[in-house]
Amino acid sequence: MDLADKAVMITGGASGLGAATARGVVAEGGRVVLMDLNEVTGHTLAKELGASAIFVKGDVTEEADVANVVAQGRERFGALHGLVCCAGIGPPARVLGREGVAPLDWFTRIININLVGTFNALRLAVEAMAENEPNAGGERGAVVMTASVAAYEGQIGQSAYAASKGGIVAMTLPIARELASLGIRVMTLAPGLFDTPLLAGLPEEAKESLGHQVPFPPRLGKPEEYAEAVLNVFHSPMLNGSVIRLDGAIRMAPR
Repeated sequence: MDLADKAVMITGGASGLGAATARGVVAEGGRVVLMDLNEVTGHTLAKELGASAIFVKGDVTEEADVANVVAQGRERFGALHGLVCCAGIGPPARVLGREGVAPLDWFTRIININLVGTFNALRLAVEAMAENEPNAGGERGAVVMTASVAAYEGQIGQSAYAASKGGIVAMTLPIARELASLGIRVMTLAPGLFDTPLLAGLPEEAKESLGHQVPFPPRLGKPEEYAEAVLNVFHSPMLNGSVIRLDGAIRMAPR
């Protein structure tokens, strides 16, 4: 898909992987609809990107919020051709730790934001994409969801995070199969260790140590590299219904 003059909705679009993706889409002549809860960073990024971007505050778990973002994106840019789901959280907890059993609301909150929120954004975005005129190849739109290597090698304390990302992996193929008749592709990226706000609280030496766990390149991934992978998905019509690990060949240890 040629992104020139196409609008892409990005959840969690105000920082980290989402912000890098927004910059990448705009650099290719595309438009972005930034959805995030952080108004300060959202408006700042939209201002940086100029007329090619709008920011709409919203919670991915709320149907009305996502519907509003989709509607405002279509009103501003005329149509919606892409969705990139980057919104997510991942606070760790042990099932049975020193302070007792893990709180149930810890587990359900992570599932609700990461998995249910991704599905909520997808279902409403593809409803809009289905109304697009197909391009010469029959394509009306494309979706990129974000999983994690934790879906395959979740570490101790990551039961909720791994479950939420595993759910995204599992629903990739059935949704891609369903939407194929509409010319809408669905892919998932599973990043490894990336330098994102989830790691922002770590000292630099700790980040460097984590990076050395990656076989090659021996460092943390850069948000721009995630964005590059997203752009490759949009560009390549045969990428559909699969999960791509973006991890430098790392396989996570138990801890």
